[in-house]
Amino acid sequence: MKDMMPVDGQFAMPTLPYEALGAVISKETLGFHHGKHLKAYVDNLNKLLPDSGFENLSLTEVVKKSEGGMFNNAGQVLNHAMYFEQFSNNSKPMGEKMNGLLERDFGSVEAFKKEFEQKGATLFGSGWVWLSADKDGKLVITQQKNAENPVTMGLRPLLTFDVWEHAYYLDYQNRRADYLAALWQVVDWSIVEKRLC
Repeated sequence: MKDMMPVDGQFAMPTLPYEALGAVISKETLGFHHGKHLKAYVDNLNKLLPDSGFENLSLTEVVKKSEGGMFNNAGQVLNHAMYFEQFSNNSKPMGEKMNGLLERDFGSVEAFKKEFEQKGATLFGSGWVWLSADKDGKLVITQQKNAENPVTMGLRPLLTFDVWEHAYYLDYQNRRADYLAALWQVVDWSIVEKRLC
């Protein structure tokens, strides 16, 4: 993902390149999730920016350097931008490079998916499950609470599933595990692989 930069001291609302994701995520869920929840984070972040010392930094730098309300809102904007960007109704399959890295670090693609889903399903409360690369290129799965993002740990985030209830409750009610398993159908691996660079 290209890092977001403020324009005239304000971050723009990330665009949503689809209205729905087939049977995986409904138009209604995306309307609330993107149109209401993410918009509130963008609006709150922009209210906090003036005279903060962060108004000319990239979104990733704000997340790395801020705390409190600034961090919570900037983190949620970054997390959601990455989440929505990685999906498509015409998703590209996993390439050889990503396949090889997942086999190297998890034993198999299926073992990776199983662990990723398990970490997402067992994260207590609200947050995110992430696939990231460390400074040596090793792939790791992390559970991040609330607005946390792996960039604060020196990791390069590649893929994320949102496990806040607003991401899935209208479509899956309390079946978080079903939601996590369904998301693989719409992951665009070409986007995930671009984040390796």
